[in-house]
Amino acid sequence: MLLMKLIKVAAGVLNQTPLDWLRNKSHIVAAIEAARQQRVSVLVLPELCISGYGCEDAFHSRGLQETSLEMLHDIAQQTQGICVSVGLPLHYAGGLFNVAALLVDRQIVGFVAKKHLAGDGIHYEPRWFKRWPDGVHATTDVDGKSHPIGDLLFDVGSVKIGFEICEDAWVGSRPGSGLAARGADILLNPSASHFAFGKHQVRRRFVMEGSRAFYVTYCYTNLVGNEAGRTIYDGDAMIAHGGKLVAVGPRFTYDDVQLTSATVDVDATRMARSQSGSFEPDVDGDETDIVRIPFQFPRIELHASAVVEAAWESGPAVKEEEFTRAVSLGLFDYVRKSRSSGVVISLSGGADSAAVALLSSLMLRFAVHEMGFAQVLARIWTSKSAQPSSLADATHAMITTVYQRTRNSGPITEQAARQVASAIGSDHLEFDVDGLVQDYVSMVSGAIGRPLEWKTDDIALQNIQARVRSPGVWMLANLRGALLLATSNRSEAAVGYATMDGDTSGGLSPIAGIDKAFLLKWLQWMESIGPAGIGPFPALRAINVQQPTAELRPPDFHQTDEGDLMPYEVLDAIERLAIRDKKTPLEIFEHLRIGFAQTSPQQLAQWIVRFFRLWCRNQWKRERYAPSFHLDDENLDPRSWCRFPILSGGYEYEIEQLERASRSED
Repeated sequence: MLLMKLIKVAAGVLNQTPLDWLRNKSHIVAAIEAARQQRVSVLVLPELCISGYGCEDAFHSRGLQETSLEMLHDIAQQTQGICVSVGLPLHYAGGLFNVAALLVDRQIVGFVAKKHLAGDGIHYEPRWFKRWPDGVHATTDVDGKSHPIGDLLFDVGSVKIGFEICEDAWVGSRPGSGLAARGADILLNPSASHFAFGKHQVRRRFVMEGSRAFYVTYCYTNLVGNEAGRTIYDGDAMIAHGGKLVAVGPRFTYDDVQLTSATVDVDATRMARSQSGSFEPDVDGDETDIVRIPFQFPRIELHASAVVEAAWESGPAVKEEEFTRAVSLGLFDYVRKSRSSGVVISLSGGADSAAVALLSSLMLRFAVHEMGFAQVLARIWTSKSAQPSSLADATHAMITTVYQRTRNSGPITEQAARQVASAIGSDHLEFDVDGLVQDYVSMVSGAIGRPLEWKTDDIALQNIQARVRSPGVWMLANLRGALLLATSNRSEAAVGYATMDGDTSGGLSPIAGIDKAFLLKWLQWMESIGPAGIGPFPALRAINVQQPTAELRPPDFHQTDEGDLMPYEVLDAIERLAIRDKKTPLEIFEHLRIGFAQTSPQQLAQWIVRFFRLWCRNQWKRERYAPSFHLDDENLDPRSWCRFPILSGGYEYEIEQLERASRSED
């Protein structure tokens, strides 16, 4: 007779909010109850899920730490007959630690502290937490009771459970190796791992490799949604057994609680480990780091499992799909968690504002597609007025678009704005702000004693038009209790091609983390194909046939964005090399001569010089941009990713080297 020890494990994905104690606890308790109903015995919930991951400097508050423990005790009472991991901050020996607490049958049985803190990119964990050293374990007093803490392995009913907490699995010396040598059967990974393009595949590899190399069942979970403002979590949940994925959860869910479960055979991984010639067990005889807890696992049957992922996950447009779903989910959560009644967008008839408007409508469409209209309305509707009865009514009530014309606006953009607004179903308004522009021009002209002319006052005359468009949309946002969305993209942020207090106005800048070249490609894809389950938006043709333009100079100037700057493809290439890869102007010149061989060396050098001078001159603008979503490692947000001095030497020495090299090409 073949012996099997079958256990049902689950990864619980949660949509949490920093310091939202009761709501966070309700999500945790709901996940535990759902797991119990599914006969799950071991449930892992995300990192710091009790307090929220993004509490920032509030982690230093003694009140936050005490409330986390209060919630932990409440949650423990809900764990009868089940083993649950929850995350929280814990004060010990004068330091604060990021820990996973293991709760078994209504008891707190111990705390495992994170060993490797995330301190790069958008993460600042070393600012608040201390890393736990390898091989160290101790006891801590919590409310008069002594509990083990540190580098621990839990023997729960003769099944050994260990932890890798988020970053622990991303390093070369993974804790899982030592845990496997000590006999771990199941490794739990509670994470708060931010979304970035392509990151799912990296996680997938280390989950599968962890289960194969360590001969364990590996259970990984993550947060989902927009937890604290800038960071979006995709809700990745995966369970691997014997080097193979046995369960994968849906990403970008709008549900606050979602479980991904699988039945695994612990004896199978034990047998594989014993048969491996490369496995070397830890036989030093010291078992003081093992916490033993009596527990009776229920008898369950083995059910064949099949990993079913959404078709778009392996399709040809994964980045387009991820961008659409991540930003839409981020917007949905930002609106509801900021208690806004909707969004307001200054819809210019150009690519950027059209993208923001479309993503705003998709936040509702995706949510309704997944949860149904009634449930979405219950979660996001804050107005005291009568509730809408359909998705179309809700869209019209919650999304306001405004086209603001001046004498330099043309019929093409005006009509394009109307078509996009009609396609998404927004409440579309039109303002004529030219009179306000002329009033400012006349006022300043009179004060300085000369007329303002395009030949001598180009930038000032452009900027006043963009700035005059700001007060009206702000007023609408105030009147409607709505969130004003800025429409600047990352390429424009890099070179400061934006008017402060004009097109940068807003409480949130949803597309400031994405480059213009991709955004234009995405709009083409949205016009012809669109996301799975939603489909295309043919009305975007009115946007896609245009050359991007600020439309601030008189029509006979034939103004285009690329004419003012450089081709977006070149701009984005320079930005990546300069900011992401930290190349000098001369090094970038050598790179671009290969990638853009059809362009003269002199022209390439001019574009590189223009980029660096605009980049250095406009750091103050990037410091003032509205919060943006983090989408990849090319973000320029100085408050979460890319720091640069406001005042600098402007690369003048390096620019001189480049100009000498380019002149030698004559």
